[in-house]
Amino acid sequence: MGELRVGDPAPEFTLQDENGKERKMSDYRGKQVILFFYPADDTPGCTKEVCNFRDDYSAYEGAGAELIGVSPDGSKSHTKFIDKFDLPFTLLADTEHVVGKLYGVWGPKKIFGREYVGMKRTTFLISKDGVIAEIFENVKPAVHSEQVLAALA
Repeated sequence: MGELRVGDPAPEFTLQDENGKERKMSDYRGKQVILFFYPADDTPGCTKEVCNFRDDYSAYEGAGAELIGVSPDGSKSHTKFIDKFDLPFTLLADTEHVVGKLYGVWGPKKIFGREYVGMKRTTFLISKDGVIAEIFENVKPAVHSEQVLAALA
């Protein structure tokens, strides 16, 4: 599959959530979905990003949008992360990087001059009919929730 663009159908997938329950993209048809990919649980940038989503959660609920986070961490790590920061939304475990690759967000990264492969901090706003409405790349954790809420408005 080539690079995803606005207007493309959101690729279907099945992943386990923090409780080990299988979740499918198609389960959310009829709702707007904020599908956000982040590198790792309980790291400074990722914690800032998810806590901003948590703090703005009532605005997402008011907009009828479902927040779903995806990282390479497993379900147990997600459970600890959710409990530690009181996160009110689902986190999915992409331990094999299948969905990251499907959405084009698993790949080469560079930080402090060091190159490695990992999850790129990227968010997809998916419409009620399962189409990608907006893509946020190179996300800044501290202001990202504001950007997403502005796009929902």
